[in-house]
Amino acid sequence: MTTLRFDLRDPPPGAAVLRAEVRAFLAGHAPGWTPEVRARSWMGFDRDFSRAVGARGWIGMCWPKHYGGAERSFLERNIVLEEMLAAGAPVGAHWIGDRQSGPLILRLGTEAQREKFLPRIASGDFAFCIGLSEPDSGSDLASLRTRADRVDGGWKLNGRKIWTTFGHLCDWMIALVRTSPAPEGGSKHQGLSQVLVDLKAPGVTIRPIRDLVGEQGFNEITFDDVLLPEDALVGQEGAGWAQATSELAFERSGPDRYLSSHPLLEAGRDALREDAAAAPALGREVARLWTLRAMSTAVAGMLQDGADPVRQAALVKDLGNDFEQALPGAMRALMDTDAMPEEMRRMHAYLTQITPTFSLRGGTREIMRGIIARELGLR
Repeated sequence: MTTLRFDLRDPPPGAAVLRAEVRAFLAGHAPGWTPEVRARSWMGFDRDFSRAVGARGWIGMCWPKHYGGAERSFLERNIVLEEMLAAGAPVGAHWIGDRQSGPLILRLGTEAQREKFLPRIASGDFAFCIGLSEPDSGSDLASLRTRADRVDGGWKLNGRKIWTTFGHLCDWMIALVRTSPAPEGGSKHQGLSQVLVDLKAPGVTIRPIRDLVGEQGFNEITFDDVLLPEDALVGQEGAGWAQATSELAFERSGPDRYLSSHPLLEAGRDALREDAAAAPALGREVARLWTLRAMSTAVAGMLQDGADPVRQAALVKDLGNDFEQALPGAMRALMDTDAMPEEMRRMHAYLTQITPTFSLRGGTREIMRGIIARELGLR
């Protein structure tokens, strides 16, 4: 049977200094964040904050300086991500561009695409969203029906994408679309490509999908004869499936897969600090957190080494989602909501409503477990 390795990594040189710098930066911004903003974590969208993060060189940290990056390591980047999430910072305006759209363009984009997009992602000026899921496709992503057909001077895009996080606020989308029919009797994963879509282009319609707390985090986006330029194609035509699945290693393994509820854990720790009876249960939650952190850091090291840890990333996401979703219930078991301090109670109320979405974004739990089972030789 195959095993999934997670080799522990030591902190990078200068880790303590970098962590202190980020904490000092966050301390200057945190007084303006409500408990709901902090509970929202990386689903909070604040362009001014993202531009301030970009000005410190903390977006696109691993990219070449020529493209606006800082040429720092994945492990240094992880430190910044951890501190942002632990503080509940509203990082959504740069999160997708920094986490996966930018790295995809850096790895597979043309030089013109790199010059156009990467510096403006790194500065916090361009916000990206992901165009994967579609109505009626469920988790069978390869059955997508959105098409980009060749026309004079470029492509004509038609179709719909759904569950598009921040679509109504973003500037650009990288969409997975069909550019040629799947071959007769062949895999439906063939003939898919990735394209850059300007969300302000004529023919793009964005409709809100509101969640339990009434927020428009998700959207349905319709494309009606949207004209894309020839250079909208990212990477190789027909190779979109492999490109998109490789990209998901960046999406599924980071600290955002176990720290989305972290401000509530910190609030619970502070409120129960003198309660000896609560210490064992709190200790178990912290132990789970540190195990997940070690696994996520190991995946960051693999990415730094040029590996493609798709399966390890799936395991981090699956276990991390379990942890994040269970945390509001764990805190409620330790402290009645009426006894919680006001800020903790408000965070708890928000997270109780929103945590069901955590195991949907980035791929459902069933998809993650299918990936893991294949790696372990169980299916």
